[in-house]
Amino acid sequence: MASTHKYTLPALPYAYDALEPYISHQIMTLHHDKHHQAYVNNLNAATASHVQALEKSDVQAQIALQQAIKFNGGGHINHSLFWANLAPASSPSAKTEAAPKLMDALAEKYGSYEKFQDEFNAVLLGLQGSGWGWLVKKKSGELDIVATKVHTFEAMIVMMREDANGLQDQDPVVGAQPVFGVDMWEHAYYIQYFNDKASYVTGIWNVINWEESERRFLEQVGQLKL
Repeated sequence: MASTHKYTLPALPYAYDALEPYISHQIMTLHHDKHHQAYVNNLNAATASHVQALEKSDVQAQIALQQAIKFNGGGHINHSLFWANLAPASSPSAKTEAAPKLMDALAEKYGSYEKFQDEFNAVLLGLQGSGWGWLVKKKSGELDIVATKVHTFEAMIVMMREDANGLQDQDPVVGAQPVFGVDMWEHAYYIQYFNDKASYVTGIWNVINWEESERRFLEQVGQLKL
């Protein structure tokens, strides 16, 4: 009989209030304990159902479950990476000096760190609805900025209900190494910043874990352990 791995919610590597004033204690509590936990719960339910479908050779059921696995698995992967690529603003990890090789690469690709920041911000603020923005290292070693987003009004309504079906904006990065990402779903900022996404984007640069970003940039980290 096939078995199913049970996914669990990773603990935050810092206290819930450690990212204030840029990300509030309330947001971190809801984002981690409610939203991420929901992805984990739904992923476990979907994979368990998939195992049952495999045992029954029910191909239609297997196909029907793919979107739920993709969406909730993506949510679990993305958020697990997100928590690790944030750090308290007062910590040495949150200083750009903690990523000298990455800073050199950014300056070479974009002209300067500030120009990279401007381009990344434009991508984040250009997302309509919600999604993610990522700095990635491609297999060629080149850095790139990639994003996913909600494409339709109907998908936004489903997103607000936290229903996994039909969404395309929680996909994990594939074919490249994620260096760091920024969550642009409304649950990541709205109860603190309301509709002022620009202030959220400005603030989050103060809590990027550059030490972790440097590690991801330099190393072949491989598959994320979940």
